[in-house]
Amino acid sequence: MGLRKLTAGAGDPDDNLRMTASASGKAREPESYGGAAAPALDVRLIAAFAAGTVLVHFLFNGNYGYFRDELYFLACGDHLAWGYVDMPPMVALVARVSRALLGDSLFAIRLLPALAGGATVALTGLLARESGGRAFAQALAMLTAATAPLLLAMGSFLSMNAFDPLLWTGCAYVLVRILKGGDRRLWLAFGTIAGLGLENKESMLFFGGAIVVGLLLTPEREVLFSRWMWLGGLIAFLIFLPTLLWQAVHHFPLLEELANVKASTKNAPMGPLAFLGAQIMMAGPAAAPVWALGLYYLFFGQAGRYRALGWAYVVMAAAFITLHGKAYYIGPIYPMLFAAGGVMIEELTARTATFGLRTAILAVLSVSALIVAPIAMPILPVEAFIKYQRMLHLEPPRTETRALAELPQLFADMFGWENMTATVARAYDSLPPNERADAAIFASNYGEAGAIDFFGPRYGLPKAISGHMSYFLWGPRNYSGKVVIAIGGNEQRYRRLFGSVEQTATIRSRYVMPDENDLPVFVLRNPKLPLNQLWPQTKLYI
Repeated sequence: MGLRKLTAGAGDPDDNLRMTASASGKAREPESYGGAAAPALDVRLIAAFAAGTVLVHFLFNGNYGYFRDELYFLACGDHLAWGYVDMPPMVALVARVSRALLGDSLFAIRLLPALAGGATVALTGLLARESGGRAFAQALAMLTAATAPLLLAMGSFLSMNAFDPLLWTGCAYVLVRILKGGDRRLWLAFGTIAGLGLENKESMLFFGGAIVVGLLLTPEREVLFSRWMWLGGLIAFLIFLPTLLWQAVHHFPLLEELANVKASTKNAPMGPLAFLGAQIMMAGPAAAPVWALGLYYLFFGQAGRYRALGWAYVVMAAAFITLHGKAYYIGPIYPMLFAAGGVMIEELTARTATFGLRTAILAVLSVSALIVAPIAMPILPVEAFIKYQRMLHLEPPRTETRALAELPQLFADMFGWENMTATVARAYDSLPPNERADAAIFASNYGEAGAIDFFGPRYGLPKAISGHMSYFLWGPRNYSGKVVIAIGGNEQRYRRLFGSVEQTATIRSRYVMPDENDLPVFVLRNPKLPLNQLWPQTKLYI
């Protein structure tokens, strides 16, 4: 598609509604809901943006190493269940399927997140179209979604966050069709997507709740009183029910973890202004007018038909500010605002010299994206990135209080794991054969434990144990505890639990988070209690 077609004015023939071909080859009118026709669908435009997004991830998401949380998710994939201490099961299942079908290379593990990123961009364009946007609105919406730093980061490694934007945008897309007068049976699709979202991450509860509040605050509340809405809600509940039951059987460890985080100083404090500043950075500085105008459009465009979605954003932002949630928790909602912003800007520029102005808008967003993208995903070699970040004086918003070194936390947590495993392997190999046969490797957190489980087999190491998150539920395996190799931790605490404590190595890695560097490796012997009796003291849900 040419640039002139994308930036054409409202009266341009290519920008008008066209007849589209059905599957049988006969022409038919564009789809219409409640009298409002959606602009013609240009599959090539949407496919180009989606494919470009996927290609960017394929080119760059393997430049560094495995992310801390990825190693944990891979371990969870080896322990498939209906739930985990800190998450529902979807990401563990994705990890298991990826490894089974494609292997465990970085490309294989990050393939589905990259595809989810491309699908999110495509769905953003479709949402702009459903909201009344023509080619320029769709292109603008997809460009901002494809280049938003937070969405780039989310799609560059395996996590629940990689799939949240797709699922939230899917719900918004279905709701827009319902609000346009579409078949109320679409609530069944909404419920299915929301249910999958709940199995991906519990934050879907906030989004769904915010949608309901938004509808109650608007005349469109009448769509809530359809039996199809209640059936959709039932579908979502039934999809999520196995995980809810798992949490109940295990005494709701997720609630315990959330309470521990709230009582700690783990998360960086953030007031309303700082929260807003983080949103501007994470969605892209140049894209701020797009999503701000998108919010305006949701409230006031189309005679306020989509106001419920505008209220949903306001409710979500207020909730996370009040609850001191991390700034990125609201990130999956931005494709919805980008889609609305594309439509609003298309309308504002419809009666001006559209080609030059619209071209300038797309150019500014593209240049800004090129500048900011290396902060969001591993595009540059690490030394070049460090220099680049210092030159720009720009870094991602802080979400935790952990000390930083040369790299932001997102990138620092992609380094050092195999080196750590190799250091532990040397300590393990130094044990006498009779001790090595029963030696357990105890990690202080799930990143270290996941690294041992993933890289360990190539060094002949056994599986790790840890008290952190779901590793605690997996227990001490069958280790006796007579000999334990401990990664990090408190030496004095070890001396209270074991008769012999000897530091045999120190783990040193460059670029890692400071609390993962200069880690002591201890060999613990002569436990004062059997390991299964000591185990409850290892529990760490935070």
